[in-house]
Amino acid sequence: MKTTSPTPTIGALLLALCCSSAVAAPAEHKEFEATLHAPFKAAPDARRTFHLSFHYPGLEQPATVYWKLELVNPQGRVARLWRGNSKLSGDPVPVRVAWDGRIGAGPAPAGVYRVRLRAVLRGVPHDGAHTGAHGHHDEAVEQDWEIAVGAPAAPRTPRFAPLPGVREMAERAEGTAMAPATGSLPYTVYLGNLHSQSNHSDGGAALGECKGGQDPLKSQYGPEAAFAYARGRGLDFLAVSEHNHMYDGSDGSNPDADPLAAKALYQAGLTSAAAFNATKPGFLALYGMEWGVINNGGHINIFNSDELLGWETNARGELMADTRTPRNDYAALYTLMRQRGWVGQFNHPSHSGQFVVNGVPLGYTQDGDEAMVLCEVMNSTAFSSNDTETETRRSNFEGACNRVLEAGYHVAFSTNQDNHCANWGAAYTNRTGVLLPNGTPLSRDTFVEALKARRVFATMDKTAQLVFTANGRLMGERFTNKGPLTLQANFASTSGKKVAAVAIMAGVPGRNGTVTQVSNLATTTFTPAPGVHFYYARVTQDDGNVLWSAPVWVTQE
Repeated sequence: MKTTSPTPTIGALLLALCCSSAVAAPAEHKEFEATLHAPFKAAPDARRTFHLSFHYPGLEQPATVYWKLELVNPQGRVARLWRGNSKLSGDPVPVRVAWDGRIGAGPAPAGVYRVRLRAVLRGVPHDGAHTGAHGHHDEAVEQDWEIAVGAPAAPRTPRFAPLPGVREMAERAEGTAMAPATGSLPYTVYLGNLHSQSNHSDGGAALGECKGGQDPLKSQYGPEAAFAYARGRGLDFLAVSEHNHMYDGSDGSNPDADPLAAKALYQAGLTSAAAFNATKPGFLALYGMEWGVINNGGHINIFNSDELLGWETNARGELMADTRTPRNDYAALYTLMRQRGWVGQFNHPSHSGQFVVNGVPLGYTQDGDEAMVLCEVMNSTAFSSNDTETETRRSNFEGACNRVLEAGYHVAFSTNQDNHCANWGAAYTNRTGVLLPNGTPLSRDTFVEALKARRVFATMDKTAQLVFTANGRLMGERFTNKGPLTLQANFASTSGKKVAAVAIMAGVPGRNGTVTQVSNLATTTFTPAPGVHFYYARVTQDDGNVLWSAPVWVTQE
């Protein structure tokens, strides 16, 4: 007679799922990564070196990266150009480009310049399992960062008292901290990481053993370890977002997998987050899923689903999930998310080929607009084993997020780390900042409400804040306006950082056009043209770290 435990241990669930002979090696992260590290300040002799890095995890045959690096002056013209090519096989390939600080015969005039990388990988065969086609294709990545040349004049910024953090508010409640500064907004800021994995999918490897994406369900550390680690490193929240199609213990399809064990493992993750929250007030443990595949698909984090979604079945036709969701059908996913009240994030979006709806990449639907609240604007590399917050391999997705905004989505910017190693939140100093009204308890429900309100900013510096307002209305809001519009980028740093550059960016939802800069002033007033617009602020610190506000959406009468 067969007996089963009513509450199987997580170890038993992992054992049931991962240890059949059908488990395949991970292939989910077969994608081209090109990063650019451009030192914001030069050496005393005006020289600096740009560091390029190219990687394609799981590449099965050698390929060639053709790259172009441009130095763009403050007037938007290309002042220097470098080209090259690099052979790519297995390990990351570093490339160094030295610049002597000169343009033509003399030193480059002072100002804030941009360094722009375009890298194209050629010779990678199509994966028919993911794309339905065979042959070869090119993959292109663009990266763009600002640098200071000489001593450019710093822009003026309004005086702004930094919003208190959760620990500061707790001290105030105990009467051991100073009262809030005059003029501060009635919000508490929470800083954390909304994208990471544990051994419930392909993360959780010890730093000395981490090799990128791990074999699913095989590594040492699970969600409980991730939450404890992040809290110990000073984060206020961590989302463990497991790949939804790996709960069968495979990156492909495991014909011998047990669907009850797969669903129970997801429930165990939810239980572990709830248990952690019950004993650790002031910290929020989130457990959810990263839905989708990367090749001709796109990853979406869903933060508040109590159901495991999926499309894979075992050999008996049993679904490896609670709820069936067709693979790569983003329109259907958005509809389900809206019906259930779930919220999502576009993870590391690409300019093309991802989140396709009716044949259109980044295609818009009303359901998607309701459900999708965030777009990752910057990540440190997913496979970093750095635990000193000094990772230099970082990716900028602002261009793709702008296409999401121009498509009509109402999303705020986030910045995360996509940790696959046991360094949750420790690879770099970047954080997503979420604003909750003062006195509001931190819970999954109140946090999700803040995400729905788009009260969010993205910062590469955990000691800095950016709060954007429009005629006094807070970032994330949608409102109708008559007459002049005053936009204000409120920056604060608790570590003494200064502002090197400000950009107020503007676009039109649903136009599917180009987002442009309309001002380089922290406070700017103008009268928009009639119609609907969105505006957001981007601030670059004097150390090169960047902050992005959430947009405001303005209907001008």
